[in-house]
Amino acid sequence: MHSLSTSWMDPQWLLTHFGSQFFWVSVAIVFVECGLLFPILPGDSLLFAIGLFISTGDLSMNLVVGLVILSLAAFAGNVVGYEIGRAVGRPLYERDGRILKKKYFDDSHAFFEKHGAKALVLGRFVPVVRTFITVVAGVSRMDRRHFFVWSGVGAVLWVWIVTLLGYFLGNSFPALKNHLELAILAIVAISLIPMVVEVVRARRGRTSDETVGDDAVAHDQSVDDLRDDRV
Repeated sequence: MHSLSTSWMDPQWLLTHFGSQFFWVSVAIVFVECGLLFPILPGDSLLFAIGLFISTGDLSMNLVVGLVILSLAAFAGNVVGYEIGRAVGRPLYERDGRILKKKYFDDSHAFFEKHGAKALVLGRFVPVVRTFITVVAGVSRMDRRHFFVWSGVGAVLWVWIVTLLGYFLGNSFPALKNHLELAILAIVAISLIPMVVEVVRARRGRTSDETVGDDAVAHDQSVDDLRDDRV
């Protein structure tokens, strides 16, 4: 199962190498992905794998306790990301490096502008946006109390939905753990759907605007021609 590129992005590799500490390593990764601007971490796949490993007995952890801890880690990461954005502000937003790409901020900002506070919930299920949306909220000076409420809702929904999906699929299909890589690739593909939808909508919007603009120009030209004929 090493075709998932980097070993530390492979939940099975992490479980094999960290054993009983796998859960806490996963908690740390979820926290970092949600707050410290590392968009390439495997949050979705880890949550799914934790649920799967608990259901198959490979991970000794009470499911509800695990869900609560992971939710708190995701929420804490959000708060850190928000405070970083609020404290550092625009200079961080304008930075364009190898990891902190300006495009990530721009995409997250557009997502935030379109969906408002709901972006903190919806953005949870969109890779990259999940990492940067909280920073954008901080840069935008979103009200802290409002941020905490929506961010908390997003953290709980994300953790519980993805982890329980792994848990129940693991119970229903025990052999799934032997094909974990395919399951994770499916999770990643599904998580990319919202981003694809946003891109398609944006392109359709631009095409529609261009069509309206062309029609307006043609209309103005027709009016001018009619005036010239009358003269």
